[in-house]
Parts: sequence; C-alpha cells; structure tokens
Amino acid sequence: MVTAGRRELHKRATRQALQEVATRMFEERGYAETTVRDIAEAVGVTERTFFRYFPSKEDLVLGEILDLIPEFVRQVRARPEGEGPYTAVRNAMFDLASIRGAGVAILFSGLPGQMFSQPTRPAQPVLLELEDRLMDALRDRLVKAGSEEDEQALTLRASVLSRANVGALRATVLAFQALPEEERTLDSAQRLARQAFDVLRDT
Repeated sequence: MVTAGRRELHKRATRQALQEVATRMFEERGYAETTVRDIAEAVGVTERTFFRYFPSKEDLVLGEILDLIPEFVRQVRARPEGEGPYTAVRNAMFDLASIRGAGVAILFSGLPGQMFSQPTRPAQPVLLELEDRLMDALRDRLVKAGSEEDEQALTLRASVLSRANVGALRATVLAFQALPEEERTLDSAQRLARQAFDVLRDT
C-alpha cells in the first residue's frame, strides 16, 4: 500500500523529472521543436500525466522561471556591497548560471526570448514578478550603500534600475537568438550580457 507521503514524493519526483527533461530538450532541439509527447515519453509517462502537472508546455517553462526568480534575487543580494546595481545584477546572473548550469540556459531558448520581447498574457505576471523582486533587492542595496534619498525617490530609483536591468537581459536574449544555432552557447550568452550591461553603464 502506497502512503500519502510516498505519493507526494512520487509526484514531486515526476514533476522535477518533467522539468529537467524539458530543459534539456529545449536546449538541444529548441522550444518549438519539442512536443509534450516528446517530454512525456522521455520521462516514461503519458501525455495525460504531463497535463496533470502542467496545463501546457508554456506553463512548464514559466513555472521553471518562477522557481529561478527567488534564487536569482538572492544572488543579487549576496553580491559585494561595492558593486553598482548593473554590475551586481550581471554578476548575479553569471553566478546563477555557474550553479544551475543548463537550468539557466532555458532563459536563452525559444520561449523566453519570445516571452521577453512580446510578453504573452501568462508571461506578463512573470516579467512583473522579476522586476518587482529585483527592485526590492536593489532598493535594499542602495540603503546599505548609504543612500540618503527619501522613501519615494529611493523606491523610484530602484524601480528604474530594476527595469533597466531586466531590459538588458531581454536584449541579451534577443541578441542570443539572432546568433547561428552552433554559436548559441553559455559563453556567448555571457559575452552578450557583458556587452548589454556595458551599454547601461555608458549611458
């Protein structure tokens, strides 16, 4: 007899397996070329089982990105106090990539690029969540750095910095997608990110 605890563990393991296999397939084949059936068969479950966990393929990716956001924000908060807001965000992304590896590469695959350039209705709350959580982290960093701005000015500054940083990430994704397929590597993504954030510092 399977206990409720074992059933829950099995559900979590299946969900995680679906996410991990999907991430690998999106990286290898591209988002559009990977079907729900492909993912389900690779995990050894049916399409019906897939849809018990995720309403759609897009929801699977959005869910994974939502899981990454708090980890990314923690990396921003952990950066040295001497780093400016643009450098801190860029380096936090590199730190996250070094920890999660291929798990972060999904940000540079088909769906996220489309999502960030022309956000779909389900994706818009994800983008806002990223901006708002990053705004909170940058606001705290500004306070620690000794900012003497009043509450309103400080919040506005953090909001602008957050959205500028997210804009640089979006531009990186679009530039990455424009590369020939054989050049789409983590190294090239990091190179493009450096260039994008250099633009922010130069303005």
